[in-house]
Amino acid sequence: MSFFTGLGDEGYDRQYTDRELTGRIVNYFKPHLRKVFFISGLLAIVALTSAALPVLVARGIDELGDQVNTSEILLLCAAVLLTGTVNWAANWVQRRLTTETVGDIVLSLRTNAFEATISHDLSFFDKYSSGRIVSRITSDTQDFAQVIVILTDIVTQVVQTILLAVILIRIEWRLFLIVLVLMPLVFLTAMGFRRLARRVTRRGMRAMGNVNAAIKETVSGISIAKNFRQERTIYEEFDEANQQSYRVNFQRGFVLSLVFPALIALNSLGWAVLVYAGGLGVIAGLVSAGAWYLFLLSLDRFWFPVLNLSAFWAQIQSGLSAAERIFALIDAESAVVQVERRHPGQLRGEICIEDMNFSYDPGENGSGVKVFNDFNLRIAPGENLALVGHTGAGKSSIARLVARFYEFQEGRINIDGSDIRHLDLRDYRSQLGIVSQVPFLFAGTVSDNIRYAVPEASDEEISALAHQIGDGEWLDTLPEGLDTEVGERGSLLSMGQRQLVSLLRVLVQRPAIFILDEATASIDPFTEWQIQQALHLILANTTSILIAHRLSTVRAADRIVVLEDGRIIEEGNHESLLEQGGHYADLYNTYFRHQSLEYIEDFRSLSGKD
Repeated sequence: MSFFTGLGDEGYDRQYTDRELTGRIVNYFKPHLRKVFFISGLLAIVALTSAALPVLVARGIDELGDQVNTSEILLLCAAVLLTGTVNWAANWVQRRLTTETVGDIVLSLRTNAFEATISHDLSFFDKYSSGRIVSRITSDTQDFAQVIVILTDIVTQVVQTILLAVILIRIEWRLFLIVLVLMPLVFLTAMGFRRLARRVTRRGMRAMGNVNAAIKETVSGISIAKNFRQERTIYEEFDEANQQSYRVNFQRGFVLSLVFPALIALNSLGWAVLVYAGGLGVIAGLVSAGAWYLFLLSLDRFWFPVLNLSAFWAQIQSGLSAAERIFALIDAESAVVQVERRHPGQLRGEICIEDMNFSYDPGENGSGVKVFNDFNLRIAPGENLALVGHTGAGKSSIARLVARFYEFQEGRINIDGSDIRHLDLRDYRSQLGIVSQVPFLFAGTVSDNIRYAVPEASDEEISALAHQIGDGEWLDTLPEGLDTEVGERGSLLSMGQRQLVSLLRVLVQRPAIFILDEATASIDPFTEWQIQQALHLILANTTSILIAHRLSTVRAADRIVVLEDGRIIEEGNHESLLEQGGHYADLYNTYFRHQSLEYIEDFRSLSGKD
């Protein structure tokens, strides 16, 4: 396996220039300009007092001369102490304000990244690992925060470098010319690490994203792994991702750690040149020995921020790489495109699909495999429509397109005569009730999950709805009734109980359009009767699309549409389709007949004869 396997770009990744990234980052600082200016002033004070200390001591010693008395020494000590105290206080306030500002910026950046993520259509999550997305929102924003702190240190270093440059020029300008000649070499060396640092940092972040993805998938599917005794396998998969992250990030650390030693080597070379040139200047009488010595002392304080500035350039690439990955997530284009945000009003529930073409992966020039080709279907307001067909016929695709989870490529879907692409998605979906094939419950109580879409629903309202189903007998099976904890993903409830809670969650919402992808799991007859009661309560007041797996649901539908390869091949009610003896009759005999009362009675009769 290649060293960099799994570290390629995601489909939505893009390359930004440093100018583009800097411009985007500056926009996040704009709401905090007052703090930024205050921090800048404090940084200037820190740099000024840091640069002033050696000069203060040097000038103080010169002023003392040979006649030294205690009061003058105490005065010098007081000046040094005051300068150090001001430096410490300004530094402390500056770092506190910086931490607050960075926290606010990271909060905004992380919020924007999360908002962008949850606004994407479902096709986005079909393509990209949720673990890697989580890594960008959490780990990458934290890396970005660390670099912002480095940038504040850079401001201090810049101001300090400028002040010390002025001091060095005043001490001996001819020696400073040599420093100016050497400085471009230092910065060019640091710039040479830029591209390499950006590349290894990007790989390191992707490797960490793979680790997060492995952890999330493992935790989500731990029960399945244990059922099939695959603990060792999932450990090996995690270990492989973890080892890859270790190797890649070790390489990243190695590259970033090379910068400062390389600059120190250049610094040593510069010192040697200055010692040699200064010595020749002293011999020639161009420079005094005292000035030469003071220049070398001050040079050390000058070179330190210069080297830091150069070294930080490579480290900044880490923050720019993190920002690049976060902005790529924020800027990722949604496949679902709304041309308007029109308020739909109270929906009647008429659904018209006209000449629709759809493919999950359109490919270039629409070359992908089509699920629907010139598909047409009309559902009248208040009609309960059942979709049946073999796996892959297109049943779930119709439901997903009506719910606007995916984008169709051609044609129209009209809701009450309005193109679905013109309706405000939030307002439109607020009138949809959807129950998926695998009911998903959030950790919390049964009542919390029922009122999920309508948080203002009262306990009395929820209790009244719950008791409309089998006189509330199903609540007696719950230890704490509506206050029973459901566990993560509803793991503490049976499949039937989860289905009931999911249906009640829709019922309390009172939707105009109901979409049910019926569960295939077997449940006991009493629970099925309760589920049918809940289902009838919803169907009585909605336009419904039912992807049916139970005979009782199919029979309850006003119309049955039989799909095959994205085409409608039959439609009618249960009895008329059986009489035709076509595809539906075959489906009935294969999937539904064993659920009928007639079949059960015949089976019992045959068993009795045996």
